[in-house]
Amino acid sequence: MTGTATPLSIRAVLPADEGDIAELIAAAFGQPDEAHLVRELRACGALVLERVACDPSGQIVGHVAFSRVTGAGQGHRLEISCLAPVSVWPNLQKQGIGSALIRAALDDLRAAGEDLVLVLGPPAYYPRFGFDPVLARKVSAPYAGDAFQALALTPAARDGLPVEVTFATPFEAFE
Repeated sequence: MTGTATPLSIRAVLPADEGDIAELIAAAFGQPDEAHLVRELRACGALVLERVACDPSGQIVGHVAFSRVTGAGQGHRLEISCLAPVSVWPNLQKQGIGSALIRAALDDLRAAGEDLVLVLGPPAYYPRFGFDPVLARKVSAPYAGDAFQALALTPAARDGLPVEVTFATPFEAFE
């Protein structure tokens, strides 16, 4: 990790973590909307993967969530997920915690057979993980522009595009 010497462990989320995660997400975004989104995605069964980063004492310092996206059209058989949100305590941001979480989670998604990951976020940040706004133009979604990016995890993802997608219902609050 850049800028920090503190070793992290990255692990799956446990039910006992949910309150700490909500507090972390609200602090990272300066409001509760994203924490509410994660709670709703969890409640409706739309989360595909959640990971937390913990410091050596076991305290949660970061969180990332991926939810199911449904494809239609040519790419309807693709396993598609959306990265949202990624959160790190404000006083620990820009130390590589978020990057470590994203990289580890993407490895887990590849291993699980996920084909395509979408994200709506800063165009200067996500390309370091392989996300591409040009590839995302082959995805018909409620989002567009360079902030909407896609990452093909398998050859099937590139071969299966274009695709029309629908995000989990809790995302409607953000459209």
